[in-house]
Amino acid sequence: MHIAEGYLPPLHAVAWTAASAPFVVHGVRVLTREVREHPESTLLLGASGAFTFVLSALKIPSVTGSCSHPTGTGLGAILFRPPVMAVLGTITLLFQALLLAHGGLTTLGANVFSMAVVGPWVGYGLYRLVRRLGLPLMVAVFAGAFAADLSTYCVTSVQLALAFPDPGSGVPGALAKFGGIFAVTQIPLAVSEGLLTVLVMRLLSQSSAGELIRLGVFARGNARQDGQQGDEQGQDRQRKRVA
Repeated sequence: MHIAEGYLPPLHAVAWTAASAPFVVHGVRVLTREVREHPESTLLLGASGAFTFVLSALKIPSVTGSCSHPTGTGLGAILFRPPVMAVLGTITLLFQALLLAHGGLTTLGANVFSMAVVGPWVGYGLYRLVRRLGLPLMVAVFAGAFAADLSTYCVTSVQLALAFPDPGSGVPGALAKFGGIFAVTQIPLAVSEGLLTVLVMRLLSQSSAGELIRLGVFARGNARQDGQQGDEQGQDRQRKRVA
């Protein structure tokens, strides 16, 4: 759930905005350098931003009047690293607040921190860990997208618990309640987003393999091996047609 307009106390809204600002400023610098040095990456950057915008706009009713949705930040974090997603995520959240009344301007900083900062960093961190363990690329992609989605809602639960502690059990009690509410719908959504991100990555591996090699998603040796296999399959098909 994007925290709705005016839902956070003013002090909390300001604090989360201050916490998010350095990550966004750094992300702008990284994104500017990426576009300047590799202008051919703009199409893939746009696709990553669109993927985040579309998925995070799909609101699914949860319980107690709240809603859940995918985040779509795992894909961009894997391709371009988390700092870039801080910018793309902020743009996404700003457009949704202005055009879709999803989230808000006063809560923009809090939503950016959960979805555009913490989510991408956690997702990318798990993705790198799985890769270091030697597991297949698509397993790492699934893990990264799953973690980026779920960690966003863990942070949102913390933000809401800090703003609205339970009268009896305080922040821990409120955190358990908010976390339990979101878990009902968010865990299945995180699994679904992980599977969808794997599918998108497979499509990109066919259409943008060279760019994925430059970004470090594919190793050059593996890419050459895949290419050789594709050439051999093409030659086999040609022989069959001639025969």
